[in-house]
Amino acid sequence: MPSRKSSIKVGFIGYGTVASGAINILRSQQELIARRLGTRIDIARVADLDIKRDRGIALDKGLLTTDAMDIVKDPEIDIVVELIGGTDHAKGFILDAIAQGKHVVTANKALVAAYGEALFAAASEKGVDIGFEASVCGGIPIIRAIKEGLAAEQINSIYGIVNGTCNYILTKMLEENRDFSEVLKEAQALGFAEADPSLDIGGGDSAHKLAILASLAFGTPVSLEDIYTEGVEKISPVDIAFADDFGYHIKLLAISKRIGDEIEARVHPTMISNDTLLSNVGGVFNAVYIDSEALGSTLYYGQGAGSLPTGSAVVSDLIDIARNIRSGSPGRVPPAAFVPAARKPLRIKPMEEIESLYYLRFMVKDQPGVLSKISGILGAHGISISSVIQQGRKAVGVVPLVMMSHRAKERDLQLALSEIDRLEYVSGATLLIRVEGEDEE
Repeated sequence: MPSRKSSIKVGFIGYGTVASGAINILRSQQELIARRLGTRIDIARVADLDIKRDRGIALDKGLLTTDAMDIVKDPEIDIVVELIGGTDHAKGFILDAIAQGKHVVTANKALVAAYGEALFAAASEKGVDIGFEASVCGGIPIIRAIKEGLAAEQINSIYGIVNGTCNYILTKMLEENRDFSEVLKEAQALGFAEADPSLDIGGGDSAHKLAILASLAFGTPVSLEDIYTEGVEKISPVDIAFADDFGYHIKLLAISKRIGDEIEARVHPTMISNDTLLSNVGGVFNAVYIDSEALGSTLYYGQGAGSLPTGSAVVSDLIDIARNIRSGSPGRVPPAAFVPAARKPLRIKPMEEIESLYYLRFMVKDQPGVLSKISGILGAHGISISSVIQQGRKAVGVVPLVMMSHRAKERDLQLALSEIDRLEYVSGATLLIRVEGEDEE
């Protein structure tokens, strides 16, 4: 039945960067939100372990508590917003809130990626909504686009620049010909990278987001363990320059494709043609490219992090759930985009089975016969070469030999590289970057 509540009451668990942004928006845009919703959204309580630190928000101190259960158990609160991060405590608070019949909003990508299935099931059983728009790409409404805007679409593939830290680093390396470590330090100084950046630069953050996007797009559970994940630490200015010579930019991409009853789900540095919109997304911005059956190609671009952009996504979920409360229609849109009975497990194709074009950089001794020997090994494994760049002689005696392959299977290429990297005139492991695009006939 439609609700006649004079206002929707919200409680926040966590009072950090994202919560501050969401609270700022709720307060500054209160009139606009009420005009669109038909009622007010009121902040009932805010819980945080530190309630004394100044957040620059004139919030009534009587609303603050250090006990999250004050919010979970408050019968007046309609929606609980979890913004503490992590998984164990956050999962417990959300499940407790759902058990109390409360709707939930979270920005917690790690939690949704790891425990989304359990959270969705609990919400469906209890007849409440769970919103997680802010868990992927900050302020870009990509989750709502997949769940609602593209509801009639058979999605074929997703390519996402979903980590601003890596995109900033790769952009600076391209524009200024600087080393990875140097740009990373700059990103940390500017607040674009964490003191421990391993989750970002190692690809883990992108993998969490891809698990969520792929699950929604293809109607299947996607486990983090099944997502091949590779970071950007090994990319050098040399590779970025060679990529540019071939007409490509290097991006850390989260990629998922559906091929029949299988899907690919992988995160790794990828070369994409420099005349595409996605390749020209720079700095800390995020973008997600989706190819679907009827609509074709669409691109979703914007700020992927930050207090106000991510806070905006939290508030959009609050408004959406508040509309459902007022109309008496919780669960109107299934949390996982498909009704539970219609979701089915699809095989995640192992990385060794995927096919791609490849960029290969060998560091070799500058001597006759090296190119023919390496080409011979690749050919013996069914890998043909489309382009070669071999730098002139250098006094140091070790030079880069760069090749672009035609489409090949990952397993075959890895077998070839394991043989090549043992050659006495090859120095170190070959650098491999996968290339998205059409094979040249």
